[in-house]
Amino acid sequence: MKATIQTQGRQFTVKEGDILFVNRFKDTNAGDSVTIDDVRMVGEGEQVRFGTPKVSGASVVIEILENKRDKKVIVFKKKRRKGYERKRGHRQEISVIKIKSIKA
Repeated sequence: MKATIQTQGRQFTVKEGDILFVNRFKDTNAGDSVTIDDVRMVGEGEQVRFGTPKVSGASVVIEILENKRDKKVIVFKKKRRKGYERKRGHRQEISVIKIKSIKA
């Protein structure tokens, strides 16, 4: 069974057993289970149900595998002939999640 969920401002089409990298879930640790109720589409084949905007009664249970930081992104700014240079780095906080079950 497939489902389209919305979490952290992004939509994902998932099935059971999928592993995703998403923005970090606040106040969670590795091994925690989280229920996502914002399901936009659920089902497969002829049994697909679409929500307006959410499918009522549908939910997806995920497990937090790991909370970590993503690769560093370098932001470099320069204005030529002015002596202006700025170099900054940023590492996004992410959660590695696994889809445990989809309830229609």
